[in-house]
Amino acid sequence: MKQDRYVYIDTYGCSANQNNSEIMAGLLSSSGYHITNNKDIADTIVINSCVVKSKTENKIKRKIQDLSDSGKLVVVTGCMPDSDDSIDKLNPKALQLSTSNVKNIVSLMEKRKSLPVIQGYREEKIFLPKVPLNKLISITQISEGCLSSCSFCKTKLAKGGLFSYSQERIVKSIKQDLENGAKEVWLTSQGNACYGMDRGKRELPELLDKIVNLPGRFKIRIGMMNPQHVLPILSEMIEIYKNPKMYKFLHVPIQSASNSVLRSMKRTYKIEHVEKIINEFRKEFPDITIATDIITGYPTEDEGDHVANLEFIGKYRPDVLNLSKFSKHKNTVADKLRELPIEIANKRNIDLMRLHKQTAGDNKLKFKGRKAKIFVNKKEGFYEGRDESYNIVLIYSDDGLLGKNVSVVIKDTGVHHMVGEVLNG
Repeated sequence: MKQDRYVYIDTYGCSANQNNSEIMAGLLSSSGYHITNNKDIADTIVINSCVVKSKTENKIKRKIQDLSDSGKLVVVTGCMPDSDDSIDKLNPKALQLSTSNVKNIVSLMEKRKSLPVIQGYREEKIFLPKVPLNKLISITQISEGCLSSCSFCKTKLAKGGLFSYSQERIVKSIKQDLENGAKEVWLTSQGNACYGMDRGKRELPELLDKIVNLPGRFKIRIGMMNPQHVLPILSEMIEIYKNPKMYKFLHVPIQSASNSVLRSMKRTYKIEHVEKIINEFRKEFPDITIATDIITGYPTEDEGDHVANLEFIGKYRPDVLNLSKFSKHKNTVADKLRELPIEIANKRNIDLMRLHKQTAGDNKLKFKGRKAKIFVNKKEGFYEGRDESYNIVLIYSDDGLLGKNVSVVIKDTGVHHMVGEVLNG
């Protein structure tokens, strides 16, 4: 019977993927399935895959293969079914569900048959049943796909071109989540700043204005925004960020600080554009958290390009650095390029991370001794909250703080977190 079916969802990758898992869990639960956190008792394992990093991709492939003799039903979804033809070889019994077809997870389970990848088919993953990973956080996708054609990116093969969701449905979905107890909204996609451009207009500022005007006390974290799409709406975005509901958090991936490498990567901006964006935001919000991404060891990267990356980190001191060593992906432009020797890529990776830890740690020192307002959104032995700039603040307390806004004094700092003590009264 359906009531005896237990489903374990194994999620990899970005917050959009996390939201897809929430939606699949909601759809399955609504149809009588049980979602479990114990994979041993599960009859079905759903692997929500990610193909951004080869290391993660290879780990997922090993897991798919290992489950071939488990006796469990295996469903592979996420970006892998749309961009990789090896799943049938790894596990001939595994069912496949396109990342553009997650609404049909129940149909796939009932029919016990893979659903074909339909090129050009798009679905809005919004205003659907979901089982939140954290009831205090509304993860909301605003679009799927992107307008870029980066040489190294396999995600584009899976997600396709930009498909922006309805503003009205996005706002209604967030309003419903807030009414159900969410206090934090994460806006996510493969590139938030190009939202609406497939309809001929840069709609992100307009959408944000509607969201910040929803009633209630809540915070908004906007995810990754590519530089070439931020620049045309820079002044509008800075104005929106002045709203107290906006976390002062800016994620602009540079991938490289070398214009030569950016051209080879087919990234359609110059590093000077990124510098302007960061400078303008910091002028208005001195304590803003800056996050960026760098791919080190790209095949055309020479020593001068590596020095440019080091100089960027030293000058702009990002608080968060998502650092990846270049890895080849089949059917991408960069797959044809000759890789750098591994020892060079490894050394450059170490150089960049060492400098980042030093500068990011130094950034946090200014907060020591300051008072801060914190929203507590997680508990794992200790409480974890976020300040106005989305810095992680750890709080050790016996009080029931989850979901509350509290005032703390910062007692200690690390590279990527701070430790706060609750102020009484």
